[in-house]
Amino acid sequence: MSPSRVLLTGANGFVGSHILSQLLGANLSVRAVVRSQSKADAVRADFPSTSLDFAIVPDITAPSAFDEALKSTPPFDAVIHTASPFLYRAVSNNHEFLDPAIKGTTEILRGIQRVAAQSVKRVVITSSFAAIGAFGQYDDANKTYTSADWNPTTLEAALATTDLGAAYRASKKFAEKAAWDFVATEKPAFDLVVLNPPMVYGPLRHTVASPAELNESNARIYNLFVALANTVDSPLPPNGLPLYVDVRDLAYAHLRALQVPEAANTRFLVTAGLVSSQQIADIVRAEVPELQARTPKGTPGVKGLPDAAFTADASPVQKVLGVTFRPMKETFSDLAKQLVGIEKAQEQ
Repeated sequence: MSPSRVLLTGANGFVGSHILSQLLGANLSVRAVVRSQSKADAVRADFPSTSLDFAIVPDITAPSAFDEALKSTPPFDAVIHTASPFLYRAVSNNHEFLDPAIKGTTEILRGIQRVAAQSVKRVVITSSFAAIGAFGQYDDANKTYTSADWNPTTLEAALATTDLGAAYRASKKFAEKAAWDFVATEKPAFDLVVLNPPMVYGPLRHTVASPAELNESNARIYNLFVALANTVDSPLPPNGLPLYVDVRDLAYAHLRALQVPEAANTRFLVTAGLVSSQQIADIVRAEVPELQARTPKGTPGVKGLPDAAFTADASPVQKVLGVTFRPMKETFSDLAKQLVGIEKAQEQ
């Protein structure tokens, strides 16, 4: 496949901005979908490219939300959907997690069918490891996850749970399921590729004014390993989800997902492997000396993960899409150095 005109949703986000950089670097014409003119202005400041234009879609879950954005001359031949609806208030019902996630995905697919069915040949959707992992629902010790695995939660359980994290993860599962169901039932002319990353770390491509504007995963690194409130004797943070991927490798996977014909109708688990809080701390302390006094030391050199920790098989994304994962040290040293720079710029 050789797409030339691409619609990209969520272009102002942490992952979306790196994808945009990859697309423009490959000399593709891109329309970036963002929620407001101010966000379009911010993206334009970061990417002053003549191959970039914008569409404003305030609510991606609204009926026909993307119809106007999908109208283009020349027409779009590919769509990358990374945007997720955000909830800025407490939810009173888990439907408020599930419905927007599902509608945000199905609306763009329906819009393509209405507006660009004759031109769009491939749709790439950014899903999540949240749609794959068990997250305590069964014993996954020593398990190697693959793209064939699904989060085992049911819709009934997702609606009944009081665990908002579980409801969020379920929303990722059922949004992705809705995309595959759409392709199976509607049989559109386009094919579908889904990428399932776990924790996404790495330097930012878009501009942020302060650490308060960081995305969730990088905010975790800042707050637990970089912020002034920490000391060398602070407790080492718990590992959380230990699977990770560098945002730059994930963005490249999106580009390749557009280009490789053999990727059609395939789901890819995109991860560089496991990383522990101890490994992150060791890298930050070694690579950014000024942080040695405020990055928790822990027990340097230990793996920091149980011997029976689950892992994941990302060989398909390497073999089919040709993605090579960069070393762990590069991901966390580049990020930590940038976080220090953002902190210093805020102080000036």
